[in-house]
Amino acid sequence: MREPLFVKQNAKKWAQFEQATKHTPDELAESFIQITDDLAYAKTFYPKSKTTAYLNGLASKFHQSIYKNKGESSNRFITFWKFELPLLFKTYQKQLLYAFAFFIVFCLIGALSAKYDDSFVRLIMGDDYIDMTNENIAKGDPFGVYKQGSETLMFLGIAANNIFVSLITFVSGIIFSVGTIYFLFRNGLMLGSFQYYFFSKGLGMQSVLVIWIHGTLEISAIVIAGAAGLVLGNSFLFPKTFKRMVSLKKGAADGMKIAIGLIPIFIVAAFFEGFVTRHTEMPVWLSVGILAASLIFLIWYVILYPNKIYKQTQYATQS
Repeated sequence: MREPLFVKQNAKKWAQFEQATKHTPDELAESFIQITDDLAYAKTFYPKSKTTAYLNGLASKFHQSIYKNKGESSNRFITFWKFELPLLFKTYQKQLLYAFAFFIVFCLIGALSAKYDDSFVRLIMGDDYIDMTNENIAKGDPFGVYKQGSETLMFLGIAANNIFVSLITFVSGIIFSVGTIYFLFRNGLMLGSFQYYFFSKGLGMQSVLVIWIHGTLEISAIVIAGAAGLVLGNSFLFPKTFKRMVSLKKGAADGMKIAIGLIPIFIVAAFFEGFVTRHTEMPVWLSVGILAASLIFLIWYVILYPNKIYKQTQYATQS
């Protein structure tokens, strides 16, 4: 759009940002995000204008307010989890929906393939794993694999592996989003065939009550990592009004924030798998409680809370 129209549409908002003397950490973060977005747009289309210089100064002001001392840096850390990450979930809700849809389709493909091809599960899971699980089923302990080894070593190994997988899923989005879709395909195919295997053995509901104690958080986080990869890839494929490299840098930064934000979720999931899932004889109510609590948290933090924060920031901007 022309520069005068751009200024007219945003002048009131910029004036409010400039005149405000007191900000909460949340307000600082939101203001800084909006100003830097406007600055990036101005640098792209009006690189030598007074508008760009003005926005650069305003962005510097907010940057100094956020980082001027250690106390505020700690507030910035809290603000990331309380405000910035949920707002990214809201901003990229379409990518979250696409990643979820892809993953569900791939899971169904895995389940149907396992149903109509007896060798498919072995192809995906490996002969050793299937043979071991069949032996455990014969012994009356179908989920004995989770009882092997040290709790602590299992926790550390699983956490490191899942974080690595999520980062690979994100980074592979640079290959025009196809790389991310490939990793969603691999994980979805594995989960679908794996889950069908237990249902075919008459252990479907028992597998849900055991495996999804940790799987609810773990699988959801991998899907969200897929969304981060789509943010990265789509920022290059569909730059909209930005120059392609400007859009890519923004997509890479936002996607990385989402991927890093998943680390605590993977750590909690690994804790469940290392220390809790191995207790396969726990009461059903406890298993259901953990699973339900995990699911409720994800729905709240990824969907409901971001919508609430977004509405609050929109109201604050317009008032």
